[in-house]
Amino acid sequence: MEWSTALLGFAAGLVISTVTAPVGVSGAVFLLPVQVSVLGVPSPAVTPTNLLFNVVAGPGALLRHHRARSLGGPLTRLLITGTVPGVVIGAAVRVFAVPGPRVFRFLVAALLLPLGLWLIRRTLRPARPAALQQDAVLTAGATRALALVVGAVGGIYGIGGGSILGPVLVGRGVPVAEVAPAALASTFVTSLVGAGTYALLALGADGDIAPDWALGLTCGLGGLIGGYAGARLQPHVPERTLRLLLGALATAVGTLYAVQALA
Repeated sequence: MEWSTALLGFAAGLVISTVTAPVGVSGAVFLLPVQVSVLGVPSPAVTPTNLLFNVVAGPGALLRHHRARSLGGPLTRLLITGTVPGVVIGAAVRVFAVPGPRVFRFLVAALLLPLGLWLIRRTLRPARPAALQQDAVLTAGATRALALVVGAVGGIYGIGGGSILGPVLVGRGVPVAEVAPAALASTFVTSLVGAGTYALLALGADGDIAPDWALGLTCGLGGLIGGYAGARLQPHVPERTLRLLLGALATAVGTLYAVQALA
């Protein structure tokens, strides 16, 4: 790997994680387009490379939340028990069912476009306080089922699962201070399991499905620093601003992949 590629990967991980970590998103959801379009990571190797990024970058934000005594709790356990089996299923689907880049771009667009638009809508037109309180009350079974589905999608996409659950839960009215550490912990654990699953699948499958170790580690080191900085900034940045930024980024990336898939 050339030094310019390593520097670009480090900078991308640093900047993206600094922006996204305050709301419980690892940054991999926005790093993936950079890996595909700029850094030239082949498909489907880009998915385990993204999971490797989460594994390396995750401890930065988690360390900050641990020092603030906001890490742990029932929400964290629910998300992890749901997303871990889901990410294994998603990894198998990614390798054996949807290896083509065109299908992959459609999946990216189908995931990010509605998520981004929904975040923007919920931020600009927030629900009434009573509705927010009702939204925030989710049964353990419903939360675990949602985590399972999101974990599978995360295994296909390479984002671990928590990066989708975080925006969904925040959009339903759950406080960011509660969601962020739980979503980041879920992302870290499921990414660790997902990266290991891809490494095992690479032993018996054809094609580039093993992670790009050098690039994943380089991007992850940037994300490690950025995640810590972002988690530290969380109490000082308006939540409305961060939600709008995340929604706009998700919508833009989803639109880009939709155009590429239809071209």
